[in-house]
Amino acid sequence: MLFAGVDAGSRTIKVVIIDDARMRILGSGLCDQGTGQADRAVEIFDKVLFKSRLKKKDIAAIVATGYGRNALEWADTAVTEITCQACGIGHQAAHVRTIIDIGGQDSKLIHLDPNGLVRDFAMNDRCAAGTGRFLEIVAERLEMKLEDMAEIAKKADNPAIINSTCAVFAETEIVGLLASGVSAENIAAGVQNSVAKRIGAMAKARLQGPVIFTGGVALIPGMKNALSRALGRAIEVAKIPQMTGALGAAILASETNSGRTRYM
Repeated sequence: MLFAGVDAGSRTIKVVIIDDARMRILGSGLCDQGTGQADRAVEIFDKVLFKSRLKKKDIAAIVATGYGRNALEWADTAVTEITCQACGIGHQAAHVRTIIDIGGQDSKLIHLDPNGLVRDFAMNDRCAAGTGRFLEIVAERLEMKLEDMAEIAKKADNPAIINSTCAVFAETEIVGLLASGVSAENIAAGVQNSVAKRIGAMAKARLQGPVIFTGGVALIPGMKNALSRALGRAIEVAKIPQMTGALGAAILASETNSGRTRYM
């Protein structure tokens, strides 16, 4: 049977379709978030179905997750992103005990027990300074694409120190650094370090390993190393970091349908 997960996140909408008999992904896709979130979700879901040569009637059940999960009334049920991340990572990397998920508008630290269930979690959703949105803001200020900013950060010889814990004040701080002649390379590297430090502060002494990095920010070159330095330990990046929530939602759809889920 086929099942789908739809992650209506703060910045992007992700869709994953799985075949539960073989536990393999048959189709996936994502699109930017917009003002008509529910309509955008339908559009990307239909595109993934079309690319996979499937129809909606082929899907036995759909689970929605993410910020906009409750707006997707056509899904069979809605589950929190914390639970879906745990399920998705549990399927891909059962040895993991800590998930660091940095998305567009928030950052999450999720602790798992030996059975892969959520033991506790911490979340930073009050300021963009530790999120992907902050990196986007800085890229815009430096007049370059996000991927270009990540590339030039590799050339930094003296990464700038970004002290502000608020994205608005941090942007003002960056304007001052530019005015004082600090290079874009050192600012880019400093911003990566700043985001990593926010996560390190959230983790404090509660970090347990092995640790895995998920979310769209995990795709940005340099962020894994910056985060590893801030935490003082090695971390791994999820196989499909942007899609783990949607994957977990699809797996939960399958498990709920069969009555065997551990997560709900």
